[in-house]
Amino acid sequence: MKQAITYELLHTCKQTGARRGVIHTPHGDIQTPIFMPVGTQATVKSMTPEELKEEVKAQIILSNTYHLYLRPGHEIVKEAGGLHSFMRWDRPILTDSGGFQVFSLGDLRTISEEGVVFKSHLDGSRHEFTPEKVMEIEEALGSDIMMAFDECCPYPSTYEYTKQSMERTTRWAIRCKAAHKTVEKQGLFGIIQGGFYKDLRKQSAEELIALDLPGYAIGGISVGEPKEEFLDILRYTTPLMPEDKPRYLMGVGTPDYLLEAALAGIDMCDCVLPTRIARNGTAMTSRGKVVVRNATYERDWSPLDPECDCYTCKNYTRGYIRHLVKANEILGIRLLSLHNLRFLTKLMERVRIEIENDNLGNFVKEFYQKYYGE
Repeated sequence: MKQAITYELLHTCKQTGARRGVIHTPHGDIQTPIFMPVGTQATVKSMTPEELKEEVKAQIILSNTYHLYLRPGHEIVKEAGGLHSFMRWDRPILTDSGGFQVFSLGDLRTISEEGVVFKSHLDGSRHEFTPEKVMEIEEALGSDIMMAFDECCPYPSTYEYTKQSMERTTRWAIRCKAAHKTVEKQGLFGIIQGGFYKDLRKQSAEELIALDLPGYAIGGISVGEPKEEFLDILRYTTPLMPEDKPRYLMGVGTPDYLLEAALAGIDMCDCVLPTRIARNGTAMTSRGKVVVRNATYERDWSPLDPECDCYTCKNYTRGYIRHLVKANEILGIRLLSLHNLRFLTKLMERVRIEIENDNLGNFVKEFYQKYYGE
């Protein structure tokens, strides 16, 4: 049977081993490594689809199963023709399974072998997610890439709990595959779990790879652990993943983590960070973060980042954007969001070029020197 998602390796960096590739999807090709903006509720906060395509140059965006199930409901999205039609986005979409959101509810949810019973964070109403239910929702949403339902362990967790959770995630992945009907239209990715225990990561990877899914993700890191532990598990787990399929690191969006992911051989990353910090008045720049609401920028008539090619940097000053943020004007959040998103997509464009030139290691060192002022 023809798979909806396939991966093509174009080049491996001789200096670092980083991968340059392309993911083929029903809604177009994705050049990798890639940063994927998050549109939790079928919108990347404050951005229009046209801005995402023309200014941010986003190739793929994410939406969230949990949130869209609760509001407006997956059946309404299906009635609208699926997410692409609903939100007027004609490029690839990935939907996560809602696992991370459900498990973030703490006391509002109960886990069993069957699935998770939880109370809505909106109104306290009772709901249940099973692997089969999640597949039903994601198929209704119509994304190009759908994630298997998994359990994301909190940090830290005991070995015993992490092992039990990881093995349940594998059983849920088997059930997701069995319930997945739209194989030629939507690709199902498995999520490697196992916390910060290497033997569990290895077991999880081996058992999920045996299912022969079209792609795999690393879940359960970048959840509050020290950077050294993050890097250790990232560098250990990535080589366990198939070379001929997309490799996705979930929930990563700072420049240093994106670069470390690319160096490790990851193809895809996502995070809400660029729009979240924009709402707090913070910009990412080639020379580090700029907290534009600070008084030091009141009379600063330079762009957020002189090296950036985004609409915001070509047209507006730090002083003006500071005024908008201080005055709680919506435009300030929009301009910062657009800039932060473009900063990361442009960074990954450069990463792809440096991989092709077998120069990624040198580029990363130069980037860190400027970004951290080292």
